[in-house]
Amino acid sequence: MPATRTIFGGTVRGGRPVVTLTIIGICVVSWVLQLVTAGLWTSQWAYSPYAGSVEPWRFLTAAFLHSTSIMHILFNMYALWLLGPFLEQAFGRARFVALYVLAAVGGSVGVLLLTPPTYEGWTTEVVGASGAVFGLFGAIIPVLRRTGRSATQIVVLIAINMAIPFFVPGIAWEAHVGGLVVGLAIGAAYAWAPRERQRLVGWAVPALVGVVLVAATVWKYTSIGLL
Repeated sequence: MPATRTIFGGTVRGGRPVVTLTIIGICVVSWVLQLVTAGLWTSQWAYSPYAGSVEPWRFLTAAFLHSTSIMHILFNMYALWLLGPFLEQAFGRARFVALYVLAAVGGSVGVLLLTPPTYEGWTTEVVGASGAVFGLFGAIIPVLRRTGRSATQIVVLIAINMAIPFFVPGIAWEAHVGGLVVGLAIGAAYAWAPRERQRLVGWAVPALVGVVLVAATVWKYTSIGLL
């Protein structure tokens, strides 16, 4: 029997949202390690534009870290739980993973591109799943529009969260912008791909977005002489 698919091409699965729960589990375990190692786990995997130039895996690993404040991880995991299962079911597990990972990396690239190349700006560590979560916010907008539902509440929520960093210090709004842009791009491609080309779009668009992120990163580092 052929697999039943959603209108976006994802395989309809019963049971729990495995990918979403796995991401939440990794973030929680990582946060506990941050606490019990007195920050050593954080410094090993956190991202800063300068650290990313020598250890590029930090562009992604920082998305599984959070500040020691429990409110930071609670907010991000709550948002992930609200959006993740729906998008995981709509897009399918593999494409949801691609969306999440690229949005997380996009958040770090956003910090790289939008932070002035000063010593303080480029050595300040950035942690959190916010870039990836904003990617999910961005991706759900075209999904709702594709299914004929209003995205007004999501847009208002994004606007409010975009404004918060300008009143509350210590929040990397640049990561929010980077993740949001990536999520909008991938989500729109997934949502509006013709049914006969959904599988092609499912791997081609994430690959293209990945190439763009790498190219933007290389250009930025080259422009200031770090490559």
